[in-house]
Amino acid sequence: MSSPHRVVAIDLGKSRCRVAVDGVRHDGIGAPGLAASGGVAAALAAIRPLLERIDGDVALLGVGAAGAWAAPAAAQDLASALAASTGAAVAVASDVVTAHAGALDGGEGVLLIAGTGAAALGIDADGARLVDGWGPELGDFGSGSWLGREAVRAVLRHSAGLTPETVLTAVIEDRIGAASDIPAWLSQPEPLARRLATLAPPVLDAAADGDRIAGEIAAEAVRLLTASAVAASSRTLDVTLHGGLTDHHWFRSALVAALQAAGRRSVPAAGDALEGASLLARRTDLPHERFVHRAEL
Repeated sequence: MSSPHRVVAIDLGKSRCRVAVDGVRHDGIGAPGLAASGGVAAALAAIRPLLERIDGDVALLGVGAAGAWAAPAAAQDLASALAASTGAAVAVASDVVTAHAGALDGGEGVLLIAGTGAAALGIDADGARLVDGWGPELGDFGSGSWLGREAVRAVLRHSAGLTPETVLTAVIEDRIGAASDIPAWLSQPEPLARRLATLAPPVLDAAADGDRIAGEIAAEAVRLLTASAVAASSRTLDVTLHGGLTDHHWFRSALVAALQAAGRRSVPAAGDALEGASLLARRTDLPHERFVHRAEL
């Protein structure tokens, strides 16, 4: 028999969806975000196949979903739909909020996210400040999708004779084709931000190896991310890093150095977004509660 307190935690990003229960994790595809057209349906389509892998009943379901901050009504709709289909008490918050709760163990501080998208969230006694997280069209400055977009732009500009030669041309040729193939690649139906973000690791590798153009792109990403972290700061000087880009050793080192130069300290995360989703599902007394959307039968 399942525990009456059994918790399933979900981290739904734009690139992937992760589910954790009883120490076991399942991975699937992500969704464009709750703020996108059809965002709730896309979120359910990403979540439900993973929930079907879970045996037994679920008492509590915590979800961190991309776009929930900008689309609170959609977040509430997602919570209600999941409660109706699972019978669980559901808590839905932005994936930025669950990542913050996990990284800071439910406490105050600043979380800087650098993944497919980018955002900085500061929560303390002065309130909450979310900087960026505006999506790839308007923001996500310094993110994986931003790096990929800048690399594609650099290659297009080089093909027109506007910029110096760069190894990024070979990077793009390996993954997309010639510069003339880029427009067709951009028009493919799969989410563009996710595809652009796949270009970020080789861009950072090229920067680490000394390519001038890649280095300039990476340096600007560091500057933009650091500015977001500083803007999200108030009482605290501590910043916790999160997201796939921070797994790149060279880039993480550059970002930590920039934060230090800006008077901020990089501190290790206590947990991840899945642990934050579980925490918000179980507790209602945290400073994140104002951003949580709850539903149950």
